[in-house]
Amino acid sequence: MKGVIVRLAGSLLGVFAFWVAIWLPLVLVETSAAEPGEQILGDPDAPVTLIEYASLTCPHCAQFHTEVLPDLKERYIAAGKVRLIYRDFPLDERALMAAALAHCAGPDRYFGFLDVLFETQSSWAGAEDYLGALKKLGNLGGMSDEQIDQCLADQELIDGILQTRLDGQNEHQVSSTPTLVVNGEVLSGSRSIDDLSGVIDPLLDGS
Repeated sequence: MKGVIVRLAGSLLGVFAFWVAIWLPLVLVETSAAEPGEQILGDPDAPVTLIEYASLTCPHCAQFHTEVLPDLKERYIAAGKVRLIYRDFPLDERALMAAALAHCAGPDRYFGFLDVLFETQSSWAGAEDYLGALKKLGNLGGMSDEQIDQCLADQELIDGILQTRLDGQNEHQVSSTPTLVVNGEVLSGSRSIDDLSGVIDPLLDGS
C-alpha cells in the first residue's frame, strides 16, 4: 500500500502544482472544524441560480466538473449571469469523507480542493486504503495529518453534510447524481453545456 500511495502522490504533483499556484495566496485556516454550508460561485445577484447536487465518487459528477463546468464558468458564471450553488449528496462513505475533507480546507480553498478531488477521482475513490489516499491529497494541499484526522472525526460536520443530502431529497426529490436545479427546474443526469445553454438562455432574455 505504501507503494500505491507513493505512486498516487507522484501522479498528483502536476495537478497540485496548478492548484497551489491558484490558491497559495490564500491562508489555510488553522482549525479542525468546518461548516458544511452552501458553497457558491458567482455573483449573488445573478439572474439564474444553478444548484448542483453531486457525490465525489460519482463518475458523471466528475465528468461534469472537468468537462462542462469550465465552459459554464466562462460563458455564464464569470459574466455574472449564473451563480452556482454546490451541495453535497454523498452516495457512499468514501464520498462523505471526501466531502468533509473539502470543507475542512476552508471556504476560500473549497472549490480548488473540489476540483482536485474530481480530477483525481479514479486514483483515490477506488483505492483499497482510500482514507490514506485522501490524507495524501490533504497533505499535498497543505493540511497536516492532525488536521485531517480531526476533520474526518468531526461528527457535527458529517451530520451537516448528511443533512444537506436529506434536504435535497425532501426539497427537490434528488435521488441520483448529478442533479441540477436551474431556477427551480430539476434536471437529473449528466448534461452538456449545450443542454444547459438551452435551459439558461431563455431565462436570461430581457434580464
